[in-house]
Amino acid sequence: MAHGGAHGQPPVRVLANATSARKIGAELTRRGFLATALAASGAVLFTACAPQKASAASQANGGPLEDKLSIYTWSDYDDPDLLSAFTKKKGPKIVVDAFNSNEELVAKLVAARGTSGYDIVVPTGPFILPMAENGLLERLNLDLIPNFQTMNPHFIHRTFDPKNEYSICKAWGTTGFAYDKTVIKRELTGWADFIDAAQNEASGKTSLLDDPAPMCGIYFWSHGIDWNTTDEKHLADCEAFMTKEIAPHVISFDSAPGGQIIPQATAALVQVYNGDARTGIAASKNPERWQWVLGAPATEIWMDNWSIAKGAPHPEAAHAFINFIIAPDVQVKQMDYIGYDTGVEGNQQRAEEAGLENLDMVFFTEEQIATMHEGKFTKAQERIVAIWNATKAAAGA
Repeated sequence: MAHGGAHGQPPVRVLANATSARKIGAELTRRGFLATALAASGAVLFTACAPQKASAASQANGGPLEDKLSIYTWSDYDDPDLLSAFTKKKGPKIVVDAFNSNEELVAKLVAARGTSGYDIVVPTGPFILPMAENGLLERLNLDLIPNFQTMNPHFIHRTFDPKNEYSICKAWGTTGFAYDKTVIKRELTGWADFIDAAQNEASGKTSLLDDPAPMCGIYFWSHGIDWNTTDEKHLADCEAFMTKEIAPHVISFDSAPGGQIIPQATAALVQVYNGDARTGIAASKNPERWQWVLGAPATEIWMDNWSIAKGAPHPEAAHAFINFIIAPDVQVKQMDYIGYDTGVEGNQQRAEEAGLENLDMVFFTEEQIATMHEGKFTKAQERIVAIWNATKAAAGA
């Protein structure tokens, strides 16, 4: 599907369906890196936008908070009780608008050229640098966000914003798969097992993410190849493998299988984001039939981020809110609502003490995190999209 761009911008291609249902992780259905879409539409949007200097009005220096705050984010991505608590404690009344993709966010900010009226926006990692370089984001004043010091070291100073000049982790996740133990009676532990099961017990009952990069990741990760590769031989081998060895066994491409596929058991082997797996398994009539597996030996890591839009009309309130929402004492409610780790140090202990369920789908060990790799913009993005299209065609999708 596509969304028309604002103010004469070209249509923005959306690569994964979104849902507005309030389910843990369901609001994150576009996960995996949507960088691939920029190869077609976003590049035009970015080059059309010249860098701009911040206006004095959009700078925060610790002065009085404004009476309003406007947030542009993914659907149903914050506990509404926490938004109300911020207003009650600090004063600013919050208005939230939702977008369905990073591309939609970028298009809106490009068209507005610093006059969007939004204060806080929530882009995914690889979008931070090009957005910042093209004048779509304000620099953060970390002096006004002392709770930044409570962030887990794993989730700061990432490659897309090494100094956290423009972003602070909002939530992060990864990709793996879930399988129906009533159909697949052996233990599966990684992508090689996923491939073998897809070709055997789960043939005709396998679901893949409807998202080019992590879909292709199945081949790269299982074969020990960097999923950001631009080597044409690797890409050609990936296309041959996905179209000939995997596609014939696929019944669906769905980036939100936790919504229906897992609860209704319409597939037996499901590539899925961790929070969405948590949703689907919890919603199943027989949760015990499902087993979640983190993709191994390697998989992806994605991160959504708190950022401040260029020309933010309420910068003091924006900084105050970010500081409030990442405070350790509000994290349990936020994590329980969205179903993903928010990157604050000590979250796991607090979640365990609060008795939250299925935490193995939310938190990961340092060894597991070391196997997760960020997506990058590369010259191969359009090639990855082509492989995705060819795989879907081969599967009859």
